[in-house]
Amino acid sequence: MGPVDLTMTVSDGMPAFPGSPEPRFIPWNAIGADGFAMELLFMSSHTGTHMDAPSHFAKGGRSMEKIPPGRLVSKGVLVDACGPRVITRGRILEHEKRAGRIPRGSAVVLKTGWSDDPGRKSYFGSCPGLAADAARHIASRGVNIVGIDSPSIDAGGRGYPAHHILARADIPIVENLANLGKIRGEFTLAVLPLKLRGATGAPARALAL
Repeated sequence: MGPVDLTMTVSDGMPAFPGSPEPRFIPWNAIGADGFAMELLFMSSHTGTHMDAPSHFAKGGRSMEKIPPGRLVSKGVLVDACGPRVITRGRILEHEKRAGRIPRGSAVVLKTGWSDDPGRKSYFGSCPGLAADAARHIASRGVNIVGIDSPSIDAGGRGYPAHHILARADIPIVENLANLGKIRGEFTLAVLPLKLRGATGAPARALAL
């Protein structure tokens, strides 16, 4: 398998998480007038495919610039979580029964298929996510990162228990992954977010290698 881009394309005016601004690309320089082209970007640090730092939900947690590079490149564990909106601990245990215990230091990637249709009206409000017991179980495995092809690690309308559990465990989260169905066999997950001082999140390029 060659590199697979797991990143959602960010575009001007694309839908944003409720309460967040839609991203705007503002023309600033033009080749005709200035000899070069440039734009300003106005958007939340949690736009498109992005990483949540632990500080997003844990007071005193690591902010983006403090996440060690060793956490950003890890052996991937792809969990098929298509179907039920709430991913339970039982679902994770079923995966471990088939594929073996989730290794310490790995990147758990939850494939729900949700980001295959980001334009659906219910994309944010009805998104799939982890139940609290599943988040605790994954955290107990000592993983480097948890990622999902959904706009939130928590199922829509159920609060933020998984966010809190993973943040307290110092585990970064990657949301809005894409193209997980293209991953074949063993892979390494590389997630490269912007190194923003004091930020609770940052847009990221994610690749399966």
